[in-house]
Amino acid sequence: MERLAPRDAHYEHEETWQDDNGHSHVRASTVGPSLVLPILDGCIPLGTWQQIVLIDFDTRPRRRTVHVSVIGK
Repeated sequence: MERLAPRDAHYEHEETWQDDNGHSHVRASTVGPSLVLPILDGCIPLGTWQQIVLIDFDTRPRRRTVHVSVIGK
């Protein structure tokens, strides 16, 4: 991610909002805000080495909320 959106590059976002997380917004937009997974027989069918990971690119701690929606029969 450092090569795609370097922390020390110039970001107009930082000029506008006087903060230091312009690179965080670019990084987050490359990953996307959500994930959709099937549930089969009550389980998420992940492979042996697969896992679900929450990545927060921000530059300071913030309180976050994770929303989970289950849709089905």
